[in-house]
Amino acid sequence: MPVCLQKGQKVSLTKENPGLSNVVVGLGWDINAFDTGAAFDLDASAFLLTDTGKVAASEDFVFYGNAKDPSGSVQYMGDNKTGAGDGDDEQIKINLSTIPANISKITFTATIYDAETRRQNFGQVNNAYIRIYNEATGEEMLRYDLGEDFSIETAVVFGELYKNGAEWKFNAIGSGYQGGLAALCGSFGVEVE
Repeated sequence: MPVCLQKGQKVSLTKENPGLSNVVVGLGWDINAFDTGAAFDLDASAFLLTDTGKVAASEDFVFYGNAKDPSGSVQYMGDNKTGAGDGDDEQIKINLSTIPANISKITFTATIYDAETRRQNFGQVNNAYIRIYNEATGEEMLRYDLGEDFSIETAVVFGELYKNGAEWKFNAIGSGYQGGLAALCGSFGVEVE
């Protein structure tokens, strides 16, 4: 039975699961009935952050344009351009045991591709969630349903995995951003062209 989190809630992944190393972060969503004249394409991404709250290098930003960080610990599993069907729309695999020592946090986000042009925002997205499951057993460990109504935001920080001593914990954040992926990249220190 997974732990269902509320915004701001923190839970340990490794305390009850000693030796846990391979997890999958799944993000999912449905598009509501409003027709904006263009298809929705939401994209999941992960930012590997140091204690400064920034990436050490742009390669520590894992997304559809950079499927793996340099250590190979965080891997983006492919771009779903429609969000159709049940289950996770996009997934990111993580090997907790090989994450570089200078990385203290991995932040998971979703953005709407080309949101400005398509006049789309997260207020038009329903049933968005993030979940983490044990890759070896398939057991869902935690889930956070994003209940907020983001009427102008084009990017959302769902949550973060962070190191607390020898433990890995998850924090349900649920914060919206205007400015899409570029705003997130700026916030986390990724150079964008």
